[in-house]
Amino acid sequence: MFLLSLLATALLIGHTPPVVVLEGEKGGTVDGKPFSTETIKGKVYLVVYADPDKKDLNEDFAEAVKKQNFDRSKFGSIAIINMKATWIPNFVLNGILKKKQEKYPNTIYVKDYDKVFVREWGLKDDDYNVLLFDKNGKLLFYKSGKMTEEDTQKVIQLIKKHLE
Repeated sequence: MFLLSLLATALLIGHTPPVVVLEGEKGGTVDGKPFSTETIKGKVYLVVYADPDKKDLNEDFAEAVKKQNFDRSKFGSIAIINMKATWIPNFVLNGILKKKQEKYPNTIYVKDYDKVFVREWGLKDDDYNVLLFDKNGKLLFYKSGKMTEEDTQKVIQLIKKHLE
């Protein structure tokens, strides 16, 4: 049983998770291009992997990070949408995501049609997952569910520390 729980998650703080590629029927960016987690390098990246039904769960966290006005040449954000975790039809979600991409051009919006990140990285399904990576693609922070004020401050401090 212990071995199964180790295999269930590929995320370890201080390590780089295995590369995941979303393309074709598996997903990709809003404009239809393939997405690879190899792009999570060169900047500090905040990655959210969310069920569309939970999009507002951590609105306070998102606003707190946004208020920091981090230098976008050193800080990036990626929103990966678990398209299979909701009853909302894909064509509706695609329209919403296209508008979000236009409104927030500094965030990379990605569609996961087949829960690839749930399987490959062990992210929690049907939830809101927050991940923070350093410039080398190593995981600094991971939490699924509701972010507390303490979690929010920890992430902001980690971003500040790793932007230096």
